[in-house]
Amino acid sequence: MKRRIAAVLAALALALTACSASGEAGSKGSGKAVTVGLTYVPDIQFAPFYVAKEKGYFTREGLNVTLRHHGAQESLLGALEAGHEDVVFAGGDEMMRGRSNGVDVVDWATMYQKYPVALIVPEDSPIRTPADLRGRTVGLPGQQGENYFTLRAMFKAYGLSEKDVKVQYIGYTQSAALSAKRVDAVIGFTNSDAVALQTAGMKVRTVSPVADGLPLVGVGLGSKSANLRTNRQAYRKMLTALDKAVAYCREHPDDVLAITRKHVPALANPQRRAAAKATLARTLELYTASGAFGSQNAGTWTAMSSFMQDNGLLSKPVPAADAYTDLTK
Repeated sequence: MKRRIAAVLAALALALTACSASGEAGSKGSGKAVTVGLTYVPDIQFAPFYVAKEKGYFTREGLNVTLRHHGAQESLLGALEAGHEDVVFAGGDEMMRGRSNGVDVVDWATMYQKYPVALIVPEDSPIRTPADLRGRTVGLPGQQGENYFTLRAMFKAYGLSEKDVKVQYIGYTQSAALSAKRVDAVIGFTNSDAVALQTAGMKVRTVSPVADGLPLVGVGLGSKSANLRTNRQAYRKMLTALDKAVAYCREHPDDVLAITRKHVPALANPQRRAAAKATLARTLELYTASGAFGSQNAGTWTAMSSFMQDNGLLSKPVPAADAYTDLTK
């Protein structure tokens, strides 16, 4: 009888413990559930999202955010379209192209106020402007994405074509191709490709692809229109949380590296950590805005709509007003 009583008491204690743990988990997971698609493997470039989650900024805004990194072979907007993600972190230009292909995505905040792509050349290169590319070779990953859109905008601005410049589609090997002198210049990201080259010991310069600014919108946050209508207030709160996170990244870069290391174990390596710190600094420069955090530039959206349509980058016309909204207003 004593053994039976002891067994009952032990089972009751276990049940109470499980209920308590369940209650604690529920409280930590309370709030509006939002899944954010980060369209790349874990990386220091996503630090504001890691910080907002780690420091509780999302939670304080009443949000229960899940961060979901995309696989290498995953389509950019596939999970959003299928309803597996509520928000996607992608280029405004990529979202506009997706919309032209039938994906009901609306960009509701521009995070990178400065477009992150540039022409990258060795420091001693005679290439000072894109016009100097005539008769030379430029490398970029392929015929899609921000690198390719930048190539097309640069060619249009300077009256160039593939008859004037040899274009090599080299995958994500810009650093190796430039350092090995297989190409004279590459089109890459100022906050990653340029930093990778400099970290490897190669002195490089960035050249603006278009003197008066690219007609392209940088990385932002997008959702399906029905989802956005339902969650408009929640996404405003997300912007508030991310704004705090970006400020924290500027003030506490070493702590941010420690937080990011939980997602990117390779940062235990001192060299990788140093490169990540440089990438973080360059990335934070892209968030700089004259207006509210995440604000939209109507003129750039309109220019991009025309540019992408005129250059055959859209399956069908996409009016700028259909492609974005501004939650900061």
